[in-house]
Amino acid sequence: MTARTALIAPSILSADFARLADEVAAVERGGADLLHVDVMDGHFVPNLTVGPPIVESLKKVTKLPLDVHLMITNADAFLADFASAGADYLTVHVEACPHLHRTVQAVKERGVKAGVTLNPATSLHTIEEILPDIDLLLIMSVNPGFGGQTFIESCLHKVSTARRMLDGIGSRALLEVDGGVKVDNAARILAAGADVLVAGSAIFCGDDYAVTIAALRAARQPASVHR
Repeated sequence: MTARTALIAPSILSADFARLADEVAAVERGGADLLHVDVMDGHFVPNLTVGPPIVESLKKVTKLPLDVHLMITNADAFLADFASAGADYLTVHVEACPHLHRTVQAVKERGVKAGVTLNPATSLHTIEEILPDIDLLLIMSVNPGFGGQTFIESCLHKVSTARRMLDGIGSRALLEVDGGVKVDNAARILAAGADVLVAGSAIFCGDDYAVTIAALRAARQPASVHR
């Protein structure tokens, strides 16, 4: 397994919402590849964030693909709204979707790329059957709900296992990691097989977004210990 050059997806959860358009423009100028939008309902996760109107507003001010992560209990009820608002990726949680195949197909029927994610304590076995159908697999490396948390080190093994699973079926789905991603651990996450690094506070709490994005993308480390 070789280290990969990352796609970088700044998470607006850590952005200054009073000047959100400017923040988005800054990361776009700084070289971001996607824009990660965390949607939380206060039920599936202990926080409330944004809804389809924010996604619609973001679509008007950026050319970046919108990577919309639905951390909500009843995702099926909102797929059409988020798709219409302009989501390019819609990612749902295996823990919240009892009919996951149906949900993934509903996303695709709306012309949106379908992603599936799982929390740190959820086994990868729960998504084995859906892997051939998805465009993105998101590994949560913190317990979802709040930004600025510390990366859970045991998730590195999960990332490398997910990489092998995707490669084993010839999947071209992106492997994304979200939670506690920093410049100082990005190399290990990439070495484990990640394609996309979601970073919130690491980018938006820094002074120079472009420098941080470039550092995350350029992170390297020989893949040797997380197989």
